Amino acid sequence: MADSAGLQFVSAFAFEAMQKVDVVRLAALSDPELRLLLPCLVRMALCAPADQSQSWAQDKKLILRLLSGVEAVNSIVALLSVDFHALEQDARKEQQLRHKVGGSNGESILVSQLQHGLTLEFEHSDPLRRLRLTLGELLVIMNKVADSNGEFFLKSSELFESPVYLEEVADVLCILQAELPSLLPIVDVAEALLHVRNGDWFLCLLVANVPDSFNEVCRGLIKNGERQDEESLGGRRRTEALRQLCHMNPSQALNIRAMAVEECHLPGLGVALTLDYKPDAADEAVSPLVSYVSGLLLGTNSKVRTWFSMFIRNGQQRKRESSSVLWQMRRQLLLELVAILPRSRGTHMSTDGEEGGAGYSGLREEHVVKASALLRLYCALMGIAGLRPTDEESEQLLQLMTSRPPATPAGVRFVSLSFCKLLAFPTLVSTPEQEQLMVMWLSWMIKEEEYFESAAGVSASFGEMLLLVAMYFHSNQLSSIIELVCSTLGMKIAIKPSSLSKMKTIFTQEIFTEQVVTAHAVRVAVTNNLSANITGFLPIHCIYQLLRSRAFTKHKVSIKDWIYRQLCETTTPMHTQLIPLIDAYINSILTPASKANPEATNQPITELEILTVFQSAAWPGDGVRGGRQRYSITTQLLILYYILSYEENLLASTKQLALMQKKPKSYSAALMDQIPIKYLVTQAQGLQQELGGLHSALLRLLATNYPHLSQVEDWVCEEEVTGTLPLLQKMMLPSNTCRYTQSQLHQAFQKLPSSSPRLMRVLEHLTLLSPGDLIPYAEALTASMALLLEPAVPRRILQTLNKLWMGLNSVMPRRLWVMTVNALQPSAKLLRQQRYTQNDLMVDPLIVLRCDQSVYRCPPLMDIVLHMLNGYLLASKAYLHCHLKETADFDRQNQTVSSLGVPGQPETPEVTREELKNALLAAQDSAAVQILLEVCLPTSEEQLLGADTESLLKSIRGSVPGKMKQGSLVSRGGGGVEDAEPEGGLLSDLREVQCLICCLLHQMFIADPNIAKLVHFQIFAIQLLSYLCTQYALPKSLSVARLAISVMGTLLTVLTHAKRYSFFMPTLPCLVAFCQAFPPLYDEVTALLVQVGQVCASDVATKARDIDPLIARLQNLKEKPQGALVQGASSKLTLPQRTAEELGGADIDVQLCYCVEATFMDIISSTLHRL
Repeated sequence: MADSAGLQFVSAFAFEAMQKVDVVRLAALSDPELRLLLPCLVRMALCAPADQSQSWAQDKKLILRLLSGVEAVNSIVALLSVDFHALEQDARKEQQLRHKVGGSNGESILVSQLQHGLTLEFEHSDPLRRLRLTLGELLVIMNKVADSNGEFFLKSSELFESPVYLEEVADVLCILQAELPSLLPIVDVAEALLHVRNGDWFLCLLVANVPDSFNEVCRGLIKNGERQDEESLGGRRRTEALRQLCHMNPSQALNIRAMAVEECHLPGLGVALTLDYKPDAADEAVSPLVSYVSGLLLGTNSKVRTWFSMFIRNGQQRKRESSSVLWQMRRQLLLELVAILPRSRGTHMSTDGEEGGAGYSGLREEHVVKASALLRLYCALMGIAGLRPTDEESEQLLQLMTSRPPATPAGVRFVSLSFCKLLAFPTLVSTPEQEQLMVMWLSWMIKEEEYFESAAGVSASFGEMLLLVAMYFHSNQLSSIIELVCSTLGMKIAIKPSSLSKMKTIFTQEIFTEQVVTAHAVRVAVTNNLSANITGFLPIHCIYQLLRSRAFTKHKVSIKDWIYRQLCETTTPMHTQLIPLIDAYINSILTPASKANPEATNQPITELEILTVFQSAAWPGDGVRGGRQRYSITTQLLILYYILSYEENLLASTKQLALMQKKPKSYSAALMDQIPIKYLVTQAQGLQQELGGLHSALLRLLATNYPHLSQVEDWVCEEEVTGTLPLLQKMMLPSNTCRYTQSQLHQAFQKLPSSSPRLMRVLEHLTLLSPGDLIPYAEALTASMALLLEPAVPRRILQTLNKLWMGLNSVMPRRLWVMTVNALQPSAKLLRQQRYTQNDLMVDPLIVLRCDQSVYRCPPLMDIVLHMLNGYLLASKAYLHCHLKETADFDRQNQTVSSLGVPGQPETPEVTREELKNALLAAQDSAAVQILLEVCLPTSEEQLLGADTESLLKSIRGSVPGKMKQGSLVSRGGGGVEDAEPEGGLLSDLREVQCLICCLLHQMFIADPNIAKLVHFQIFAIQLLSYLCTQYALPKSLSVARLAISVMGTLLTVLTHAKRYSFFMPTLPCLVAFCQAFPPLYDEVTALLVQVGQVCASDVATKARDIDPLIARLQNLKEKPQGALVQGASSKLTLPQRTAEELGGADIDVQLCYCVEATFMDIISSTLHRL
């Protein structure tokens, strides 16, 4: 508002004195300054105060004394003597009249007909008429503002423009607003004053005389303001008025700026207030203007960012004006930029390693942070707000970007920002001289990178970014460069890939050839203690991109050592780039860079290097107590992931590798045996949050390659070891509890059975330890297992040992299994010192069952044996699968090559190997099932005690076969022989072992129903199947039952006379359960029974005895089965009951015929019962 430029505004000193009513300060004001505040001071002196204190009475006397010498006070006193109530009523009547006549300028109630202009009338009028004249003119303007619908207008008013009467009009205006606040709200008055000349001056005087209304007036003006104030005259006048108000009250300037940002109105006001702002303590690092504009453009509020960006774009469309707030801002930013530029610049490169270099003045250390902030601000202005820099701005920006900062963390950050700004805005380099300057600066970056990293003490330096960009340029990944630039600058900028063509040429042809990139990358130091907490672009990013582009193999640069060192320098939380790095490295080992050069691959990590990592974790219970581990758990898990993933990818790539006649080396089984895989995976389970996706990746690899280490039963058992209850038990363990050594445990085992109480105490103590702490005792526990087979060993010791073994199984299963198998060998084998290895047991899992025969009647140890057997059967499948994949493709390729040119040579079927493998696995499973079934049969000694298979099945009738708690079967006896069985005898142990075996067989049959077809069915197997069918009437059970009936029919034709009797007498009653579970089997069962009866009847017919009635009944059942079913009940009732003595004295064929008849009757009876 240039029209009020010559007027005197209220100073900040005077306004603060009015705010605080500081009479001493008011007395210090000059007469012109005091004249502007007279309306408020006069009212203050004349009106009755609310404050009746003595101090205010003294202040009021000082104010009266201050006003006593001012002549203008009398006119203000006269204004205050008017009847304001009548004046307000007239004003409201006039407002109503104007609304009725449509706002026309007709007769006025406030002002009668004017003889002269407003100025002359104001001069010749008394105080009341002056008030009426001013009020009438003000109401006219306010009404017009209300009817303008936001369109700005400038009202020409003689009263508000006459320089002679401005002070008198201001007095009247202040008195009117103070006395008629309801008629003249101060916010509406302030809005009206913007539409008259000198409005900002009137507004400042009005607010100065009502200082409490400052924030209210400013907020009202901002809310009613324009979104873009520089676009219109009204916006510029509003901005200037608010700017003058903030000059009067500078302490509130930042609050007013925040109001503008909150409302997204008047962007020029915010910039202007920032330019006017003079902080008490100047921040040498970043100026207020840089902070404010950066906050708007780089903040999280997209609405504010768009609003201010529009201000920048719109401001550039107008001609350059020195009064424009935008150009003032740009000029100030340029001045700040020039102020921090080096005073002198050299034109030659620094050849020494010292900071700066000869003849060159670098960026001063105190200016580095400010320079970085300015660079980011200009990036935001150009990339987000669309600022088009002038030639001067471009030149100075390039000078700043190519300056050389000191070797500090802030200096490293500045260089990274400068480099990314060059990539984001390559148009800043337009002349050959500027291009040469940029190339020199980039060359300096390459030369000084190592010194900067060591001197600054940072892990992420700009050298990694240079390498990464160079790699992206070589692989033409321009979108990745754009992402890198935006990430480093911390803002999303629209960069066209075509704009990077010049930079690509410079990088790929002048500075960073691909060979230079790979050679330099290997020399870059690894990041110490790499974790997710280290942000920025690190060497690992560069190596990863080079691995993906196959640059190392293409130029024959070995990267193995660098990757190994980096994996050894990792910690939690795990960096997200490590797993992709390992995957890319494995791919570069197995897959050549090109078919023309199959040898162009990287070298794998050696077994010695791998063993070095696991030395401290080979068996953690030994190493942890020895001191701190040399390598972190993250390193060990990553190396484990590398090995497992390498082996899996090697198997998956065998076909392609065979075609190229290339066979990478696989890691030996001896190496895998020394790695505590299960222990490490267990540790990873508790660190899932810090390891990202590593734990799930390891589980996937285990399930594929080591299924015996990822059994569901093991995970369930681990809950019993690591759950809440065991944890509470360990917490209750006192710290000063006696610690037992391995030798003490060994001695307690050796003195059994006399040392049973002491051994029990030691074992109970060991149950309170964690599985990891149990590892040192593993050898002592397993080596003494054979001593527990003695008959006098308490059952509780066996159960406790089983519990400890299961705990150890959760951390070291493979080593534990080998030790256990060797410990449970028969005593004759132990004398020969035959020691099995892990490989032996995977090749032949049945070795597990070659244990001491006493184990078969020791349920706790048998449980361990069955667990190992199941694991080794799974391990054998994985082993044979891997062995087949490793050799099949290469052997087939060799056969193809050797058979070339040999006519008539038969071609080996591709499925032969797979069929042989499946046959071997099926033979293993069926043999294991067969052996276990034989174990379930009672021995001759047990038969003398009355144990048989029939009693077993009758005792468990109605119960689901499953893994029962050890010792539970001892108290769950049936009748007969069991009632006479002493507790802990052979019969109870046999039954428990049979239940454990049944549980395992049931799981095996469910997992692979084809196993049942391969098992040579015996009596117990058919009896067991009959009870399983009644419990699980599933389609798979139906197929197995049908197979059993078929096998019985086949055996009928091949068994001898004596074996036929011993086989069918116990198995024929099982057909009743088959029919109950699966009615569709009635026909097959009936045919089998009739066939058995006919065979037996034929044998009887050759003898002298006569059993024609029996044969007639069998013939009748064959010819009229339906009639037999109807008469089944009566037949059953009339069937003569024969004693065991009578049957025992009869012929075996006759007994078998009676058994067939009884089976028929049972089937008929069960059918009628169900109906």
